[in-house]
Amino acid sequence: MIPESLAPLANHLWQSTLFAGVAGLLTLVLRSNSARVRYWVWVPASLKFLVPFSLLLSLGTHIPLRKVPVPAEASFSTALDQVSRPFTTPVISAPRSATVLQAPSPLPAILIAGWAIGFIGIGCSAWFRWRRISAAVRAGSPVLQGLPIRAISSPSFLEPGVFGVLRPILLLPDGIFDQLTPEQWKSVVDHELCHIRHGDNLIGLLQMFVESVFWFHPVVWWIGKRILQEREIACDEEVLKLGSEPRAYAQGILKVCELYLESPVACVSGVSGSNLRKRIEAILSNRGTHKLSYGKRLLVTGAAALALVVPIAAGAMNASSVAAQRSRRPIFEAFEAATIKRTDPDSRGKYIRMSGLNRFQANGFTLNALVAAAYALTPRAISGEASWINSDRYDIAALTPGDVQPNLDEQMAMLRKLLADRFQLTYHRESRELPVYAITVIEGGPKLRPSTAPTGSLPYLTNTVYSEERGGVHLLLPARNANMVQFAAMMQRAVLDGMVADKTGLSGAYDFDLEWTPDESQFGGQFPRSVAPTKPSLLAAMQDQLGLRLETTTGIVQALVIDRAERPSEN
Repeated sequence: MIPESLAPLANHLWQSTLFAGVAGLLTLVLRSNSARVRYWVWVPASLKFLVPFSLLLSLGTHIPLRKVPVPAEASFSTALDQVSRPFTTPVISAPRSATVLQAPSPLPAILIAGWAIGFIGIGCSAWFRWRRISAAVRAGSPVLQGLPIRAISSPSFLEPGVFGVLRPILLLPDGIFDQLTPEQWKSVVDHELCHIRHGDNLIGLLQMFVESVFWFHPVVWWIGKRILQEREIACDEEVLKLGSEPRAYAQGILKVCELYLESPVACVSGVSGSNLRKRIEAILSNRGTHKLSYGKRLLVTGAAALALVVPIAAGAMNASSVAAQRSRRPIFEAFEAATIKRTDPDSRGKYIRMSGLNRFQANGFTLNALVAAAYALTPRAISGEASWINSDRYDIAALTPGDVQPNLDEQMAMLRKLLADRFQLTYHRESRELPVYAITVIEGGPKLRPSTAPTGSLPYLTNTVYSEERGGVHLLLPARNANMVQFAAMMQRAVLDGMVADKTGLSGAYDFDLEWTPDESQFGGQFPRSVAPTKPSLLAAMQDQLGLRLETTTGIVQALVIDRAERPSEN
């Protein structure tokens, strides 16, 4: 799996590569049209590597829409997000799983170091070549030929070219006037002036920067070659339109190539770049190009508009959806009312649940267990000096605000507020090494059914207790539309006596049933042991029924130490 820290980069590279693929298909449609059109299709494909898709989405969030149907916008933005970010684990409203501190993976640091070496190497190489050309320009001799641009002649220049962006200079090899006829010379100069009119050196400089930053991506270099090829062909087409004779122009290019070595840097526009044989054939045939038809103009304009409008519109629709959802949902900061009573000594029940839309119940919990549930920890990770926090059990009945059922995160946030107000709870955190259960996939793969629940459905996980003969019990855990993070949190919160971490690497939602006979290490030892259990143990059930393994290990956990707690007054 891709480390979470590298997921944004992986998604950006995927999006930019997909964008380049679409640009390539578009240039095939435009192959009979001007090379300058195809050139301006490839340039945005290169610059896309410098503009993350998320930036356009964030721009859209500043344009909230007033009236957008929520179901349509939600499905559109969700689908767009899944396509554009395949390496990001979907964010699902879910209970928090174990927070286990692990040594950071060395992979990101290794990759960053490798990238830096490549970036610095390519950057230094380009800088040295740039310095060499600058020195040759300073040492060259001015050329007075009535040209509309400053020209420098030097034996260091191996072909005619244009150097510079803001103040371009025409570079000419010594003796080139003796090598070309006046007509050939005019064609070569027209070619270079074409580069200046279209700002090709600026695009070349930007492409060089893209190649330096994304030197590891072959698509970037492929795009660079396409830009160079279309740039030179575009100038050839323009020179012929200005009236140059094709054969004289082709002979001029071939004569230049007798002394030719490739242009020193990408931002120097020369006359002999790109595929020479293909260019000469195109010049001699002088077939001309077709003007963009109405349909192709509409296609190019539509593609450009979609590349900008779709992500911005998605961001705007998402902002509108979030705003609409927030306007419908109450702010769950605290319970409207709550009663706390000591649990009946004869009661063995222990559960946290919502009854209806706004009735919250927690029965049979010690303060230690309440804190563990509220902060997504295991009771082993909770400690304090007062002995009653592990012995006194309480029942809590509370009302939540509004007529919308809060999700589990919101319930636990209100429970944390209640603990602070009624138990006067204060605490601090410290790192400890504690037992950790890791849920992994067995060698044969998982046996989980992808969920058939409609998009947007809430997950459902609960425990149902079945009595057995001789005083024992077995458990059924039905799960619908639940992911592995939610499953791990459920096992940590209600079943096992330690932190539980999802290590399956599975990101989908599943429907499954888990049935097993508990032992003394589960549910706080509240269920009697079955003498002749009818169901397998938890470990065996997870392997046989789900294709998952429960491994015991240790990890550094941010434990919670209770500094102060008081018994609440009953009401």
